Amino acid sequence: MEPGILALLVITFVAAFVNGALGYGFSSITVPVGLLFFSSRVLNPALVLIEVFINLYVLFLNRAGVPAVWKRVLPILIGLAPGVALGSYVLASIHPAWLKFATYALLLPLILVQAGGLRYPIRAEKLVGVPFGTGLGFLYSVTTISGPPLALLFNNQGYVKQDFRAGLALIRVVESALTAIVYYHFGMFTMQSLGLAETILVGVLVGIPLGAFAIRRLDPENFRRVCMSFDIWIVGFGLSKVLIDLKLAQGAGAYSVMLAAVLIDAWLLYVFFSKNVSLRRG
Repeated sequence: MEPGILALLVITFVAAFVNGALGYGFSSITVPVGLLFFSSRVLNPALVLIEVFINLYVLFLNRAGVPAVWKRVLPILIGLAPGVALGSYVLASIHPAWLKFATYALLLPLILVQAGGLRYPIRAEKLVGVPFGTGLGFLYSVTTISGPPLALLFNNQGYVKQDFRAGLALIRVVESALTAIVYYHFGMFTMQSLGLAETILVGVLVGIPLGAFAIRRLDPENFRRVCMSFDIWIVGFGLSKVLIDLKLAQGAGAYSVMLAAVLIDAWLLYVFFSKNVSLRRG
């Protein structure tokens, strides 16, 4: 078995486990590792095809929360279409190495901000919704990742657990379905991508139910925070590697990006668990 296929089997199982436990996280874990072996134009269509079904399943599980949240997320849904169209065009046009660079460079600060737990509630939520949705659609169609910015927004706006999961699932169903349609229009569903989708499906079918079962016995916040750390380390490594590939940095200097990301995350992780210990003692 090729190293890339084996790595994809393992990471998609891990990502599906996380998605089953938290309701999101599949692409944000799979993509940083997958891009080490495959180009975005091959990996993205395979992931989007699988995510359509994953997101429908998650939406079905959280359908009870949809009536309470759909009006709140409607502006985001409206903004998705132009973002998806533009992002898909960019994906079809730009050199794969630069796409990898853009993906890692966008992801790293998003995950670090999310890990830091920074919040600044936005009062004009409806006005922000449409431009946020456009940016989200662009990000998803280029990278297949939208979990970090969505989680950041929903936590920032104080979504309760049921609304969080239902709103997340509803948006992700629409964005993945729209992206699949546009990818099809651009002829991105090649035999190689469809072959990767079959490989990914194996990990998904096993990982999602296991994650949903395991989260009942785990602390969701601690588990979520550890998953973010894994993301930060992998994205930091991927960004350092692509800097070398693009000849933007050389040798040990390129890996200073990864080192900086790991050190920042270590500090944020220390602060997070210190607060948790303090709260439990209090």
